Amino acid sequence: MTIIFNKVSIIGLGLIGTSILHAIKVKEDQKVLTFAYDINPEHRSIVSEMKIATYVCDDIKETVQEADLIILAIPVGSMKSVANLIAPHLKPEALVTDTGSTKLSVIKDVMSFIPTNNYFIPSHPLAGTEYSGPRSGFSALFENRYWLIVFDKETKQTKELALFFKKLGSIVETVNVDYHDRILAITSHLPHLIAYTIVGTASDLESDLKNDVIKYSASGFRDFTRIASSDPIMWRDIFVNNSEAVLEMLQRFNEDLSDLQKAIRKKDGEKLHSFFSRTKSIRERIIDAGQS
Repeated sequence: MTIIFNKVSIIGLGLIGTSILHAIKVKEDQKVLTFAYDINPEHRSIVSEMKIATYVCDDIKETVQEADLIILAIPVGSMKSVANLIAPHLKPEALVTDTGSTKLSVIKDVMSFIPTNNYFIPSHPLAGTEYSGPRSGFSALFENRYWLIVFDKETKQTKELALFFKKLGSIVETVNVDYHDRILAITSHLPHLIAYTIVGTASDLESDLKNDVIKYSASGFRDFTRIASSDPIMWRDIFVNNSEAVLEMLQRFNEDLSDLQKAIRKKDGEKLHSFFSRTKSIRERIIDAGQS
């Protein structure tokens, strides 16, 4: 297969970053040179031991200076400082992308640092697990999962980036930046916020009740605790940087929740059945789309 980028730099060696390294190693048959960096030396050491990168660098400058593609797989709150660090060391025509779950904030934080002879194309893989850290990554993470690219006009660089993501197994689509942040607010950010809240509520219960909640957890509560175990730094940054869209969706959720409260209080079984039937059909559509 044709190699799109000969040298790829991955900054951030958590779930997404190491999964990209695994996928490149498997899909590209080790012909692509990969440069890996993380601010945490322990993460760099683990990735060195796993031998999933061609080079694991101790200096972020060394990581990017020869790369054709640089992928920022870091919390969105770190994008600005990292963009500032790498910008002077990018070689001409190098392409920079990111994997952040908010796009308006990332564009604002990164774009001003990218030299005019380089390219910044924001992107976001809709793939993940509740696990974090360098040992959590695996090559199939992006298989048949959407990888969204944000751009206003298709160019040679956007086509190359899309082809690269497709070779990692992803389904690639393009979206508007505002639309991306609103969609992710309801499909990802709000569910995590609700999960964190429910688990937090359980932790505030009196000790005997809390212990039995943990002991007798049914699948529903287990699913909430799974989501709520995600990387707290990443989610802190997401809510800070996508607050407007999250608050809009939270307001809509609160309005729907109030309607449900009224239905439960009035013992309106017909309304509850109608609501649950509608939400069940949405779940079935998600499964049919292969995104469950």
